[in-house]
Amino acid sequence: MFDHFVWSVVVVPPLVLLVVRLLADRLPPAGAARVIAWSAAVVAAASTVNLLLFALKAVAQVPVVAGVFGWSATVVTADTAAEPWAPWLSVALLAAVLVSVTRHWRHHRDVLALGRSAGDGTALVVLPDAEAKAFAVPGRPGYVVVTTGMRSLLTDRQFDALLAHEQAHLAGRHHRLARLAGTAAAAHPALWWVAKHVDYLLERAADEQAAVEVGSRRTVAHAIGAAALATSDAATAGSGWSVLHVAIPHGIVPRRVSLLLTPRSRPAAGLLTLLPAGLAAFSVAWSVEAAVDLVELIMTARGR
Repeated sequence: MFDHFVWSVVVVPPLVLLVVRLLADRLPPAGAARVIAWSAAVVAAASTVNLLLFALKAVAQVPVVAGVFGWSATVVTADTAAEPWAPWLSVALLAAVLVSVTRHWRHHRDVLALGRSAGDGTALVVLPDAEAKAFAVPGRPGYVVVTTGMRSLLTDRQFDALLAHEQAHLAGRHHRLARLAGTAAAAHPALWWVAKHVDYLLERAADEQAAVEVGSRRTVAHAIGAAALATSDAATAGSGWSVLHVAIPHGIVPRRVSLLLTPRSRPAAGLLTLLPAGLAAFSVAWSVEAAVDLVELIMTARGR
């Protein structure tokens, strides 16, 4: 069974990261975000299932448990005799995954609650705050929150572009993909950068949709630049709002502006999208085979 652990837990998640690097800006951002987020989620789920199977094997090789259920602990243990640490390491890793995913979901819930506390039933909420912020709050219906500090920095056209960007997040339900990718990263640390790239792709998708809505890529680029210049890491890092913030000025902002001003031609997306999806399917296959092997091992240990 150890080869299943190696492929699903150790090898495939970093491979997804490499594939994402390969696909960077080669696919339309909206489609790429969907494919990468779902592929990362499937890979993370397969890895977690593999950890669960190895944790069950660890329990099954305990003599007391074997005695209760009527199988041979020696036979179960012998399957990974060369790697006796693997089942018990899986127990620890599975516990860490459960804690990490739970914390991620609680944090996401708290941030949404914070964002929704600003709502007043309208599609646009303007907060009296000198700090420049703008974000979309998903819900039924969702709405956009903008501070007076952000509004004062933008021309009317730039403000229209910012609103179009945030509305694109709501219309595309981007928060769902962000949460999906974030959960995958919480389940496996190798997928952390993949989740960050999904966030970037969602911003790019909203940029492109905003450019269509306002009819000017340059206006959207200028709005992004103005918002980014007005925002600092020091001002947002300690705030819960930052998770919903559209204009946190990390290194992706110049890249977004560049792609708006000088759009690139892209190759056909079909074959490229098969790469992350293929890795996800490969990881699932290994996890399914691990489950079958565990059942067969238990049957053999019972003398059947």
